[in-house]
Amino acid sequence: VTLQWAAVATFLSAEIGLILIFCLPFIPPQRWQKIFSFSVWGKIASFWNKAFLTIIILLIVLFLDAVREVRKYSSTHTIEKSSANRPAAYEHTQMKLFRSQRNLYISGFSLFFWLVLRRLVTLITQLAKELSNKGVLKHQAENINQAAKKFMEENERLKRLLKNYGKEEEHVLEAENKKLEEDKEKLKIELKKASDALSKAQNDVMIMKMQSERLSKEYDRLLREHSGLQ
Repeated sequence: VTLQWAAVATFLSAEIGLILIFCLPFIPPQRWQKIFSFSVWGKIASFWNKAFLTIIILLIVLFLDAVREVRKYSSTHTIEKSSANRPAAYEHTQMKLFRSQRNLYISGFSLFFWLVLRRLVTLITQLAKELSNKGVLKHQAENINQAAKKFMEENERLKRLLKNYGKEEEHVLEAENKKLEEDKEKLKIELKKASDALSKAQNDVMIMKMQSERLSKEYDRLLREHSGLQ
């Protein structure tokens, strides 16, 4: 194995290890979000994007080179196989063909897993943000509900007071009651908006979970195919 293909094989093993770590069920997305939010990642963000594109270009070049080698030795393999008086050349060509096919699988899976790894990190980050937004919206909805309940209790108290005061005072209390009614309607509207936002956030979280599950299933299938190919 040449140095470059040994490096690609090591890179592929590292990718598989990282994907397995990201797919561990007992590590919540919020924990990964905290890790991704470290200041060191912000400092190397621009470098990371350039490195990501550079690695993709290198893997594509290696993949195309492996495809070229496979096509080359496949045609040579057919020619040497038809020649019965050159068994050594046939064996040598067969060995070259095997190596080129191995390099094709290594570079192809490395490229695919590199893209999967980037997408997986993005999905984990989005899922963590949606879960955080869900908690914030739920807290806001609870606060609005408590405020509305407080205003309703105050409204009931003022209604009871209206029965004990005269007409002049009654007009004042009615004005206050009307204002409280308007405030209550506003709070109801705000509560409805918060409830709708919370429902939307829950739907987004469910969609993100479904995408993560589909991605995990696709990864398991590809890993089984990779194991079968090896």
